[in-house]
Amino acid sequence: MAQLSLKINGYAYTVGCVDGQEDHLRAMSAEVEDRMGRIKAMGGQSGEARMLVLAALLMADELHDMAAELADAQGKPRPAPGAPPPAPEIDPARLTALADQAESIAAAMERA
Repeated sequence: MAQLSLKINGYAYTVGCVDGQEDHLRAMSAEVEDRMGRIKAMGGQSGEARMLVLAALLMADELHDMAAELADAQGKPRPAPGAPPPAPEIDPARLTALADQAESIAAAMERA
């Protein structure tokens, strides 16, 4: 398992990932950093945890919009407002890898 040091909002986080997924994880880190920058630009600097929650909410809103667009393109009903998008089928190996990443992030946050 690879270990990466990612910098988000000026803080370094060491995160583990499946070998070969380093570039993908760096790209996802850049996406979070982008949203953090947008929040700062709106004057939303009121604490690290709050900014991370706002970044997560921005990403969740984007996912919801994409799910609605996908439903339209497939001729399916749109998700109800406030309803989570339908859960995709998940490969068990991918789920295990995501769980490992989440545990690595939590451990890194505890150390920070």
